[in-house]
Amino acid sequence: MKRSKTPISKATTYKEIAEFWDTHSLADFWDQTQAATFQVNIQSEVIYYPLAQGLAMQIRKMAKRQGVRPETLLNIWVQEKLQKA
Repeated sequence: MKRSKTPISKATTYKEIAEFWDTHSLADFWDQTQAATFQVNIQSEVIYYPLAQGLAMQIRKMAKRQGVRPETLLNIWVQEKLQKA
């Protein structure tokens, strides 16, 4: 990559950016920053459904084994079930 990704760190890769900020404070570079504007489009809604405690514990264990959050695992399962319906 020819150009730096950020003018402050002069890094050319995301790894270099991470390493730079691991050892530096934004407070030291605050005068070099500029305001940013962006839009966020959140399309999901959190809805809670009661779940038996035993089931919840099993889901937590399985999610941990798979390296995902329980909410993610449940969303995957529900999507799969609905696609089959």
